[in-house]
Amino acid sequence: MTEFGIKVVALSFLPLGADINASVYKAQAHDQSSYFVKLKRGHHHELSIALARLLHAAGISQIIPPVNTIQGQPAHFIDDFTLFVYPFVEGTDGFSRNLTDEQWRMLGKAMRQVHAMEIPFAMQNQMRKESYSPKWREAVRSLYTQIEGEHHGDEMALKLLTFMKKNITVIRQVVDRAEMLSQKLQKQSPKFVLCHSDIHGGNVLIDNKDSLYIVDWDEPIMAPIERDLMFIGAGVANVWNKPHEVELFYQGYGKVDINKERLAYFRYERIVEDIAIYGHELLLTTAGGRNRSVMVKHFMDMFEPRGVVEMAFETLDKNFSYIK
Repeated sequence: MTEFGIKVVALSFLPLGADINASVYKAQAHDQSSYFVKLKRGHHHELSIALARLLHAAGISQIIPPVNTIQGQPAHFIDDFTLFVYPFVEGTDGFSRNLTDEQWRMLGKAMRQVHAMEIPFAMQNQMRKESYSPKWREAVRSLYTQIEGEHHGDEMALKLLTFMKKNITVIRQVVDRAEMLSQKLQKQSPKFVLCHSDIHGGNVLIDNKDSLYIVDWDEPIMAPIERDLMFIGAGVANVWNKPHEVELFYQGYGKVDINKERLAYFRYERIVEDIAIYGHELLLTTAGGRNRSVMVKHFMDMFEPRGVVEMAFETLDKNFSYIK
C-alpha cells in the first residue's frame, strides 16, 4: 500500500460481511500499526468516505475516518476496484458480545448526532432516498409458486423449500403487512435525515478499551429516523431484542417522536429483503458452496423466538415509554 505511505509486512483476509462485491483484509505495517483494508468493485464509493470524514469532523468520535493517500486522496483506484484504508479497531462486534449499559447510551447519543447532521445538498443529491419500493416484495411473491409446488434442487434448496412451505402463511403475512404499510406511508411527508441504513450489531465494534464505533457506511440513505431506529430491539441475528437494551439506547438518544407504523414497516421490509435475497440465492442458483448451509441457517433463525419475525409482529402492539 505504497499509495498510502504504508509498508505492509503481512496481509490477512477477513471473512466479514455479505457483500459479494467487496473483500476486506487486516494489514500489519512495518511500524507495528494495523489497518483495515477494503477492496470494493467500482469507482462510485467516494460518498461513504466523505460521509465518514464529515461525521468524524463534526465531533462524532464513534465514526472512524479513512486514511488518506500520500497525495491526500481518501481512496486509491485499481483497475475496476476502489481501495479504502482505515485504522484497524482491535475488538469484537455487537453480534459477539453484549453492550454494557454505558455503551448502549453511547450508541444512542451517537445516532442522535448522526440524525441531527445537516448534510450538504450536493452530498444529499448523491444519496438514495427512501421510496417504499415494492422491489423486494415482488421478488418474494415471485417465489410463491415454487414454494407451494413440487420441490427440486440440492440438499440446501430442498431444506429451505420445506421450511418456507411450513412457514408460508407467516411469510405472506410479512409481505402483505409491508405492502399495506408502504401504501399508507407513501402519503406522508416526514422529515428525511441521514441514516446509516444497516445499524445492526455486526456494524457496531467495541475495542479492547470498551470504546464503541459505528462502521460500514457503504449504503447511506436519506430517510425518516425510523429507518435506523428500527434496528434497536428488532432482534437481527437474534440479539438486540431485550426491552432494557432499548430503554438504555433511548436514554442516550433522548426523547423522540417515533411513528410506530414506520418502525413496523422498516422491520417487515428488512425481513422481506432477506427472504428475497436468500430465496433467490438458494432456490434459483446452485452457487455458494458451503455458504449455502450458512444462508439456510440465517434464514431459519429469523423465525426463532425473539427473532426478527416475532419482533416485527410485536412492533405495533408495544407501548414505548421513550416516545414523547
